[in-house]
Amino acid sequence: MRFDGYIPTALEAVDLATQLFTDRVDTGRLTVKGERDYASEVDYAIEDRIRSFLQARTPEIGFLGEEDGPSGPSTDLYWVLDPIDGTVNYTHCLPMCGISLALVAGTQPQLGVIDHPYFSTRYTAVRGSGAHCNGKSIHVSDVEHLADALVTIGDYAVGEGAEAKNEARLKVTAALAPEVLRLRMLGAAAVDLAWLAGGRTDASVALSNNPWDMAAGAVIANEAGATVSDLDGSQHTTASGATIAASPRLHGPLLEALHEALCPAP
Repeated sequence: MRFDGYIPTALEAVDLATQLFTDRVDTGRLTVKGERDYASEVDYAIEDRIRSFLQARTPEIGFLGEEDGPSGPSTDLYWVLDPIDGTVNYTHCLPMCGISLALVAGTQPQLGVIDHPYFSTRYTAVRGSGAHCNGKSIHVSDVEHLADALVTIGDYAVGEGAEAKNEARLKVTAALAPEVLRLRMLGAAAVDLAWLAGGRTDASVALSNNPWDMAAGAVIANEAGATVSDLDGSQHTTASGATIAASPRLHGPLLEALHEALCPAP
């Protein structure tokens, strides 16, 4: 099945989301979602609007939003939306945030659109058709060695179980810091994976895989030439436990470094 025909609908949906984002002069009331985690009124406004738009335009396709969960028909084909990926950045007036929309078939993202409103950049991809930024073809960098790589890492965990989860994240940080050119924590997977796809960064490491965070970025990075995998090196899907992405030549050494950090030899 080809998914190119859904691109106009996805672009129109993200246009609506971006307009809502830019029209708001403040974040509005913040809703606590857990320990050190919250959503803004703008998150909810965007998700409500895009959910309604997509259910009217594509009633045969399900919908999964970060804030209010699933709706629509229960099918293997569904839209996945993060209305603002990087909400903490957004509420602190940091520009590293974005709107992330994917179309997923089963466990495999097939289409992705990421918009960075503060940077006026939009990344798009359909599986098998390449990746683009503002309509121009993009490709991952040609960096081959960790010592030359600018690597982004995902946020540390918050909420229940954060201490145990962060043990692994801290081990990864400690292992990579002396090996790579620089580490960066940008605070939004929609930025990490899009910038990797466009060659601004060289690798992205996230020991998590919420579909609203990763689905759009994973297909965009993959179509830009990145290898995107789970921590064990298997193909990345929405069921993966982690999201490891890099140019093909860098991906192997990166996985080796991660395995040594998390499962050191006795």
